[in-house]
Amino acid sequence: MKIKNILVSFVAVLALALGCDQIEPDHYLSEVKVSTSYVAISMDGGSTPVTVDANGSWTITGAPSWLTVSPASGGAGSTTVTFSAAKTLDGRTAELALACEGKTQNINVIQGLAVVSPATCKEVIAGPDSKTYLVTGVVTSIANDQYGNWYLNDGTGEIYIYGTVNSSGAYPKDSGGWGKSPFDFSVGDEITVQGPKTTYNGTVELVDVTVVKLNKSLIKVAETDPEDAKLPLEGGNFTVKLDNKGTGVYVEVPAAAQEWLSISSISGNTVVFKVAPNAGGDRNTKLVFKTKSGGKEYSTEQSLFQKGSILAVSVAEFLAAPIDDTQYRMSGVISAAYPSDKQGKSFYIKDWSGETLVYRAENFKDTGLKVGDIVTVVGKRGAYNNNPQMVSGTVETVIANVEEISIADFLTKPDDKNKYYMVTGTIKDLLGSDGKENVYGNLHMTDGTNELYVYGCYPGYGATGDNRKNFIANAGIHVGDQLTMIGYKDTYKGLIELCGGIYFSHTPAN
Repeated sequence: MKIKNILVSFVAVLALALGCDQIEPDHYLSEVKVSTSYVAISMDGGSTPVTVDANGSWTITGAPSWLTVSPASGGAGSTTVTFSAAKTLDGRTAELALACEGKTQNINVIQGLAVVSPATCKEVIAGPDSKTYLVTGVVTSIANDQYGNWYLNDGTGEIYIYGTVNSSGAYPKDSGGWGKSPFDFSVGDEITVQGPKTTYNGTVELVDVTVVKLNKSLIKVAETDPEDAKLPLEGGNFTVKLDNKGTGVYVEVPAAAQEWLSISSISGNTVVFKVAPNAGGDRNTKLVFKTKSGGKEYSTEQSLFQKGSILAVSVAEFLAAPIDDTQYRMSGVISAAYPSDKQGKSFYIKDWSGETLVYRAENFKDTGLKVGDIVTVVGKRGAYNNNPQMVSGTVETVIANVEEISIADFLTKPDDKNKYYMVTGTIKDLLGSDGKENVYGNLHMTDGTNELYVYGCYPGYGATGDNRKNFIANAGIHVGDQLTMIGYKDTYKGLIELCGGIYFSHTPAN
């Protein structure tokens, strides 16, 4: 808090305490006088009148958005000016200027007490949004060092700090970067911050906080081996050397990592870990190092990543996977573009088990791929607003560039099991070439003139075994519906067939 605000708060409280006794300045301006130069408004909101006696025209400026001044200007004579404010959760102050005949009279306004009491993270989490809090805790991780986004934990809970600003309201990127005062802090440091609370998508945040106090941690990571803290799939040793000014070193290995990560040795301030070979997908963890001094505990942390195999999964298995660094490979049909991505790098992929968004695959835009093409993608499981998506992905393989053609044109194409087409027609019957009903979706479709036999309508790309059965009935597809299929052309005993059986979409007849 600025010194002048403290003085304003003190004077306003004193004015309230004295009740009807006015506190007046030692001298008055001859051009303009006010009944009081200190205006107090209740925390519950309300209005306070002030009489302005002026020799000429006057204007009041400097009112913040939360304060209404009416009227804000006038002429010679006596005028009642009303200062109004809505209910507030925090005390606040304002300093206004009353100008008349080239002279200025200051008017100080206070609503409640502009003093923020210390709170715990638990109290912040349970408290109302928009209220300003003063919290002390330990920096547990830093999400963005350009704007000062990080996590603070005081033992009662954890809150997200969304933006750190200096006294001028500048972010780290505008103040010389992270490591410049007042942003010279890192994981493990104890810090006191002040800022208003908000809740975004269920995450409790303090927004654009200011740093009130900083106690540097006595333990830091000096260096690691490997330097990038990334271990290969085969595993090996990971060494951490600490800069420790406390007493002793205590190491915490998260329970979820203890199956593949163990402490090999601790010698002074050097800790060696043993990392087991990785038979699964990518994995990572955060190691916590602690020390003690003067009855207080200090900590720091170090991330560790180990490369894993790329796991081949169906879309349904991908959707059920956890959000982490594991790499997944899945194949399917590009079912739609993602219109919200102006970069043109995002699309939906669909196989027999489900559909998911591939968000901004780096090489997608330049491939010329389109809806209907069959591809293999590799990436991580992510989510946005609880909606699953593949992130950090890439198109690994183009299985087929699918050509959309009519039934008439399809009938003229040569047999080729490596060339796929997208064909649309009306279902004439749901019978096989033998004239019998079946569970594999054998059917005849027509464009009104030409007829095409579909040898199997399966739920999507990659369906095998029993997953190919009963799709027509399960999807509620009927004779007369318009059906779009993807497949290749083949001929069996003189009968032209669309084979491969990839269902794309259908439109009910009604």
